[in-house]
Amino acid sequence: MKRTRKALIALSAATLLLLVAAPASAQASESARMIQELNDKLLVVALPITLLVEGILIYAVLKFRNNDDPQPTQENRRLEITWTIATAIILLFVGFAAFQVMASPQISTVGPDNQPDPSEDFVIDVTATNTWAWQFNYTGEYDGVQTTNEVYLPEDEQVYFRITAEDWLHMMHVPELGLKQQARPGTVNTITTTPTETGQFQGYCTEFCGVGHSTMLFTAHVQTQENFEEEMASRMEENGGGNASASLQ
Repeated sequence: MKRTRKALIALSAATLLLLVAAPASAQASESARMIQELNDKLLVVALPITLLVEGILIYAVLKFRNNDDPQPTQENRRLEITWTIATAIILLFVGFAAFQVMASPQISTVGPDNQPDPSEDFVIDVTATNTWAWQFNYTGEYDGVQTTNEVYLPEDEQVYFRITAEDWLHMMHVPELGLKQQARPGTVNTITTTPTETGQFQGYCTEFCGVGHSTMLFTAHVQTQENFEEEMASRMEENGGGNASASLQ
């Protein structure tokens, strides 16, 4: 019995240590915050189940390790009904929590009926080029500004990305901003997020796309509104007041 107790204590201590030592993930946008909150909810559900199952397993191994005449288990309807109801409740909670996040416009792909209007919304056209680079074309007020492997975003303003590719598949991913979407030739996928923290965040391609895949990186610069306006003014001045760049249709 002492061994069983020690094993359960060790398992509980290891789980607690894992939770304390786990690094907090960055939440630099509304998308990232929602994803992290969902992960936390699912962790709260998963941990007690894990501890219960592992505890029963360790207990059974230690208690019956010297049993040379094992007997078959007997039916227990009350136990079966209990764990069936408990499982149903857990699955309903997980499904509802996941649906709330996955159905949010900040997480899912923007549908054809809710496409942004560049004259009213902040829209950036993203193209994965055949030279293994990311090209960003600003629209609307900042039409004519084009950057390569760098994108500038204002803090606390909703941004739409319309993503495509020139010749083959890519995947745009910025973990700290909660952004991930495939870039397909001939197709435009729209995603959105609202950056909530200033800083520089690494973006990259997560779909193997050829010999230049490992170098297909870009940096997302989230700036205060004032710094962002200065950045855009400077770049438009470099372009001679802005050459109208073609927006994706």
